[in-house]
Amino acid sequence: MIKRIQFTKMHGAGNDYIYVDTTRYPVTNPEKKAIEWSAYHTGIGSDGLVLIGTSDKADFSMRIFNADGSEAMMCGNASRCIGKYLFEYGLTSRTAITLDTLSGIKILKLNVENETVTAVTVDMGEPSEIGIIDFSDTYSYVSTKVSMGNPHLVTFVEDINGIDLQKIGPELENTPLFPDRTNVEFAQILDDHKIRMRVWERGSGITQACGTGACATAVAAFINELTGRKSDIIMDGGTVTIEWDEASGHILMTGPATKVFDGEIEEIEG
Repeated sequence: MIKRIQFTKMHGAGNDYIYVDTTRYPVTNPEKKAIEWSAYHTGIGSDGLVLIGTSDKADFSMRIFNADGSEAMMCGNASRCIGKYLFEYGLTSRTAITLDTLSGIKILKLNVENETVTAVTVDMGEPSEIGIIDFSDTYSYVSTKVSMGNPHLVTFVEDINGIDLQKIGPELENTPLFPDRTNVEFAQILDDHKIRMRVWERGSGITQACGTGACATAVAAFINELTGRKSDIIMDGGTVTIEWDEASGHILMTGPATKVFDGEIEEIEG
């Protein structure tokens, strides 16, 4: 029996995922589907698979699977895209939405113009597990670890173009200091409110952007007295604005969300 599943390809600053409304199209074995569908030459092609569902704790829920099939705790770029999807596909008329994720409830605030979502601000919560890691014996780096519900390792360098991310990314991702692996960011301070960042994502490799990585980078920059509380994080795929709100201690991320296309994929059951 052939089952047809409708999906939408979307990206947030170049971080692209396949989105499925599981209230209409249930997805079995999403770990396997994420690997198959994310493949660029034999599948749809993406950084992973995002499942939109119901929740008894929030307006909607999100599950996200990386291109290697592993399940992620949270993705800021995917959260923004979900906000756009929910509003523009008529699943909600609200411009403030709560989203149930593995790293807690996130609040999405939509900027809507002429019934189109032009930007989304996500309350990413408070950063945690912040600390300095000295790799100088091995890499000559001093890095900052930050958790945004998922682990990040941020390293500031003078010239980001001199970093071989394809080589160093997987090495740092799998450092024994992080038993469950970590996301890896290299960043260059451009001025007191602009940071250029590149990311190696745990489970996906080099991606165009990473929302939680942008948040972690902004936190690390402030902690290390390199910037203020608000920064533009410029990634390969686009720019997001990160603000560490002093009153609440929460990280607010604002950026675009873009629909690429709708599609349908066939799945053989039985």
